[in-house]
Amino acid sequence: MKTFRGFSGTRAIPLRIWRNTKSQTLNVKRFFFNHPLIVADDEQHSGIEKRYFALGKKTDGRRLFIVFTLRQETSRVISARDMSKKKRNIYEKQEDADSRIRE
Repeated sequence: MKTFRGFSGTRAIPLRIWRNTKSQTLNVKRFFFNHPLIVADDEQHSGIEKRYFALGKKTDGRRLFIVFTLRQETSRVISARDMSKKKRNIYEKQEDADSRIRE
């Protein structure tokens, strides 16, 4: 298993995130550690570099769709935006399943 060392390209993230989500800040590190977090391969948009997408939420509860790639031992966020209705439905089902497990 590879060692994960952090995130790359963080200087470019705030402006790109703001354009897509109208949010001044997005703590990418916290996003990836909130539960539930759904991560899957983005085969449709992967080319030379394999891409992944994640459905998750910020600490304030805002639900986001994030596209990222893994580069050596770091993760680079490519895009972030609010979840679409379809993705929110998928995420809410996972939240319900997680809450039943915790009970």
